[in-house]
Amino acid sequence: MSPELISILVLVVVFVIATTRSVNMGALAFAAAFGVGTLVADLDADGIFAGFPGDLFVVLVGVTYLFAIARANGTTDWLVHASVRLVRGRVALIPWVMFALTGALTAIGAVSPAAVAIVAPIALSFATRYGISPLLMGTMVVHGAQAGGFSPISIYGSIVNGIVEREKLPGSEVGLFFASLVANLLIAAVLFAVLGGRKLWAQGAVPDGGDEDGTGGGGGRGDAKTTEGTAGTGSDSGTGTASSPGPTAVAVRPEPGAGGGLGGTVLNPARIATLVALVALVVAVLGFDLDAGLTAVTLAVVLSTAWPDDSRRAVGEIAWSTVLLICGVLTYVGVLEEMGTITWAGEGVGGIGVPLLAAVLLCYIGAIVSAFASSVGIMGALIPLAVPFLAQGEIGAVGMVAALAVSATVVDVSPFSTNGALVLAAAPDVDRDRFFRQLMVYGGIVVAVVPALVWLVLVVPGFG
Repeated sequence: MSPELISILVLVVVFVIATTRSVNMGALAFAAAFGVGTLVADLDADGIFAGFPGDLFVVLVGVTYLFAIARANGTTDWLVHASVRLVRGRVALIPWVMFALTGALTAIGAVSPAAVAIVAPIALSFATRYGISPLLMGTMVVHGAQAGGFSPISIYGSIVNGIVEREKLPGSEVGLFFASLVANLLIAAVLFAVLGGRKLWAQGAVPDGGDEDGTGGGGGRGDAKTTEGTAGTGSDSGTGTASSPGPTAVAVRPEPGAGGGLGGTVLNPARIATLVALVALVVAVLGFDLDAGLTAVTLAVVLSTAWPDDSRRAVGEIAWSTVLLICGVLTYVGVLEEMGTITWAGEGVGGIGVPLLAAVLLCYIGAIVSAFASSVGIMGALIPLAVPFLAQGEIGAVGMVAALAVSATVVDVSPFSTNGALVLAAAPDVDRDRFFRQLMVYGGIVVAVVPALVWLVLVVPGFG
């Protein structure tokens, strides 16, 4: 049995054990990386740790730390109310606002994980408050980021178009952008319909401000919002979908430091400073290309120093189990890359003599691997592998490149990808194990369905 095949079988075993036993998959993956890396790939410790995602570790820790402080001092509550006022109380519009916001950020040049890191904590805090399915809100944020991710001036778009030019393939910058935009928009519409969006729309507008939204009167919130068929965030810590039995009461917890009166609409010094910190995070990441994780940690430390009472429990609210899970799995994927497993699989597919079959298999390889690894890295590897049969003229280059790009990025909803991990880590007051399983199942559905659909729509007709 080849080393590459052994490494793939070990990954399957890791999934089976983690699914059937109560063992953190990240811990299993670290053990597998050690075993396979040492015994099969003949790697030393440095070779094994080469795949450790240090940048993602800092992003997960920094962003969840900063937003844990924002939740503790009531800043996210203020942002939620501001968002409600922005859409005139129509909660059903908020998922689409978040979709459009992350799409706009990536379209103008933000790296997709940076946009998700900025928007997801606010979006999921809103979901908790108003009983919106966290799965709906989180996936809308990720698909929004990918919808704008291939504009001609975006990071992804520039990279893929550069690869196409380097390989001397026919290309269409606008066609690539619209392929990703339309694909993610259609997926978002289906998600909205299936995960409770129709019932959110049917409930109309919620009261805006003052006593009506539970922020007035007797000092802090003591009432409850009621929605039908959306995710519960009460004692069961559920993350239900549109099939959840309704009505579900969503308790609105008293806000720390609200102090009565208008509660969540009052801006005290701690909240003003936190809002400034969030704006600084956006400016630093988008305007100066600073690392999102390091910037978030620095801002969190500044806030913790100034207001230690609000920040005392924030470190404990960092999503440590998620950090272990993601870092372990990606470390094992790094071992696979070090020993050439991914290249081995891609070259095997590229050697198939039937161009259409090779095309759909490459789309699936891009989707499966990208669910665990760098989307851009996978596209950079797979597009050159497609060159030999694209040169035969039987497959349109424009459609093939677009299909590979969509297949390799739409799966970023997987909890093992950077975007999916950020969504999982950012969700407050949920059963993380259940939410992880939901994201994993949804990511599996996307991996199974989307590559075949984009192949059928973009490759089979021979575009380009």
